[in-house]
Amino acid sequence: MSQHGAPAGPTDPLLEIYLERRGNLVRFFAARTGSASVAEDLAQELYLKLASRDRSEVTIENPIALIYRVATNVMLDRARGEARAGAREAAWRTSAHVTFGGEDVAGEPPADEAVASRQRLRQLVEAVDDLPPQMQRAFRLHKLDGLSHADTAQRMGISVKSVEKHISAALKALTARLGR
Repeated sequence: MSQHGAPAGPTDPLLEIYLERRGNLVRFFAARTGSASVAEDLAQELYLKLASRDRSEVTIENPIALIYRVATNVMLDRARGEARAGAREAAWRTSAHVTFGGEDVAGEPPADEAVASRQRLRQLVEAVDDLPPQMQRAFRLHKLDGLSHADTAQRMGISVKSVEKHISAALKALTARLGR
């Protein structure tokens, strides 16, 4: 065994130079990627690329320059792969999702959730329909139509305090009936 734990045998001068300069190569990668862990991964990829190359090539005139050229190519290959993955992710997200307020929203909910949601909505509509008329109207105008308490009071011809009481009572009745 050699001092690096590899089997003894024909030496590879390029790998020996790599091992001597590994620290510098990691710093080279880290300076360009901004990440120590990515730099370590790239250094490992570089080693694998160098170790698996065709060694029947002619003599290398400047092995250090070759190592850094291969290192740059490994880094570029990784960046291209990440860009392709990002493009695939964006294409999938565009086709499979709807964006609302800057957030991804699934275009289609799972079938069981859709059925349950329709059932809850039907129960809510029935519960609202069963409210006393003034309470129902105040609830619909404020919660469903989005009017303020003052606008609801004006529309109904009652005080804001009465609107607040109707809405509070409606919420209590609906919560009691629907269990939420």
